[in-house]
Amino acid sequence: MNRFHVHLNVNDLAASIGFYSSLFGSAPTVRKDDYAKWMLEDPRVNFAISALGRPAGVDHLGIQVDSGDELASLGQRLDAAGAAVIPEDAAVCCYARSDKLWAQDPQGTRWETFHTVGEATTYYAGDAACATDGQACTPDVTRMKPRTEVAASCCAPQSGCC
Repeated sequence: MNRFHVHLNVNDLAASIGFYSSLFGSAPTVRKDDYAKWMLEDPRVNFAISALGRPAGVDHLGIQVDSGDELASLGQRLDAAGAAVIPEDAAVCCYARSDKLWAQDPQGTRWETFHTVGEATTYYAGDAACATDGQACTPDVTRMKPRTEVAASCCAPQSGCC
């Protein structure tokens, strides 16, 4: 079952964790020094906040899926909607490993559709996304270039990316 995703940038992580824990009636399921995430069932949402020095507010919206097939289906729907779909395979982002598709709506809101395949010990694997030329986790999709080939692996050995 798909899950709606919201990612906010915050200035005060502790205050925001307190606020959202009270609002949602539960503690975050993931809590790090720069990040927190709630995997809520009512409403069914993956709600994340991070304090990484970005301007406060909505960073991006998204849809989390349970399989690669569902991710491919969402990619087709984004394509049909007229969005430039930017793949980011085997990304390490937000303490998770995921295959992603990035797009931007007509108003410039970034959309992340993703299938998480595991946990990671770091927020990013590196400064740049391994499968694209954009910044990991919240790339500027207007500056990214779609890959023309699908590589078996996006990362160099020992790069810390995959």
